Amino acid sequence: MSSDERPLVVVDGANVVGSVPDGWWRDREAAIRRLREALGPVAVAGIGDEVEPPVDVTLVVEGAARGVESTPNVRVVSAAGAADDTIVDLVAQADPRRRRVVVTADRELRERVEALGAEVVGPRAVYPPPHPPPS
Repeated sequence: MSSDERPLVVVDGANVVGSVPDGWWRDREAAIRRLREALGPVAVAGIGDEVEPPVDVTLVVEGAARGVESTPNVRVVSAAGAADDTIVDLVAQADPRRRRVVVTADRELRERVEALGAEVVGPRAVYPPPHPPPS
């Protein structure tokens, strides 16, 4: 399956990290790095019964987390402005025949991406991971 045929999973980094009160506010960049590592297995395993693998995972970051780099399984996109606008742009630019799934709890963002034909799942679908990532 080519990458443009795989489901595109776009993760609202700040929103997902903010959904877990684990002290993320003390070091936002480290929190995004933890999220990025937790998302690695999603590329291979999908999202539960909701999104079958393999998937292309894109993590959108902003602010202090802009220095976080991509990994082989997770593409990191640093938003120049608001992360929500970047997420909407990524969904709009993807082939509309491709399955597009946005991970967020943000209601306004949900409405914007659903209007473009994307699906939305909540942060708990991917973070914290149901099982620790393999070591």
